This record gives sequence, structure tokens and C-alpha cells, in this order.
Amino acid sequence: MDIIETLGKAGIIPVIVIEDSQQAVPLARALVAGGLPVLEVTFRTEAAAGAIAAIRREVPEAVVGAGTVLSVEQLEKAKAAGAAFCVAPGFDPAIVAAASAAGMPFCPGIATASELSQALSAGCKMVKFFPAEAAGGVSMIKNLLGAFRFTGVKFMPTGGVKISNVENYLSVPEIVCCGGTWIVPNDALKRGDYAAIEALASEASSLVRKIRG
Repeated sequence: MDIIETLGKAGIIPVIVIEDSQQAVPLARALVAGGLPVLEVTFRTEAAAGAIAAIRREVPEAVVGAGTVLSVEQLEKAKAAGAAFCVAPGFDPAIVAAASAAGMPFCPGIATASELSQALSAGCKMVKFFPAEAAGGVSMIKNLLGAFRFTGVKFMPTGGVKISNVENYLSVPEIVCCGGTWIVPNDALKRGDYAAIEALASEASSLVRKIRG
């Protein structure tokens, strides 16, 4: 199963900001228990690489990727930590080229037709549509598909996607998965309320099954 199939099977990918790498393993276990085994640990903190490595080592049933990858250096750190894929909020041809050379599945961010065209020209098969709701949501993706469907491009919308609108996104066949920023609330993570996080993951995974069978 390639990474796009893996992401598609999950449907919703928790987008995680970890301040303390000690949180990584219990958090990953809660998400897996809730039915969301594919995780995106963002490089918004210094703890990201250590968190990815810890999850890879101690929660083998999880598939962990790196998010908010903004430089080749971060890409290299993600690969060294064992990330299965990398995601970026924008399109940087240098990072895309480095990911290709490293054999790292990479999903760059786009918000316009021009950016999508550049990503496709660079060999990307899947793009992150970001910030999804602010950039036009499902309607914008459908408009882009009017011109680009023949390319076979797949989308991962992130930003403003939530439990109340995720069904609208996942009902579009070309949308492989959505980034779920609501799955791991900062306050729940800070107080170590992994039961609450597992409940949110379970709610989301149940919705994926309802939509996709």
C-alpha cells in the first residue's frame, strides 16, 4: 500500500503540535485507539523530530509523518527521525526536489491554480490545499478540478476543516484525506487528557467510515 492509499484509508489525519516529546507516545496510542493511525507531527516546535522518532519506536501501528516542513534541513531531520511522509503549507521547488532525491513522499501546499500547476510540473501527485476554508473550501477545489482533473491530482485540505464540514470535503473523490487540526486540542494535550483526544479521534474515524464505508 503506497502512502496515498494509506492516507486515503485513514481519511482524517490529526495535525499535531507537540511541545514536549514525552507526550508523543501516549498521544499516538490514544489516536490509534480512536481509529486514526496516520498522524502528522508538525515542525512548529523543537520537539517534532524527537516526537516522530519516539512514535516510530514505540507505536509501530502508527504511520507518522512530518508537517509544516519549511526547509531542506527540516526535511532531512524528518527523514532521519523516520517520518513516512512530509507535508508543507506552501510550494517550494527546492524542498520538492530534495524530497524526490531522498525518496520521501512529499505533499506541498497550494492555494491557487498557478501553484497547483507548478506542483504538478515538479512531479507531485498530491497537494495540501491550505488554508482550506479561507482559500475557498470545497467550492475552490471543485473549480480547480474543472481544469486539473485529467492530471489525476489528489488533495489534502487542511485549515478550517472541522467535524461539522469534513463530510463535504471527504465526499469529493479526489480528496484523499483532510488534516484534522481539531482532533488534538492544545488544552487537552497540556493536561494529558488522552481519553478526550481518543474520543475525538473515535468520532472522526466513525464519520470516515460512514462517508466511505
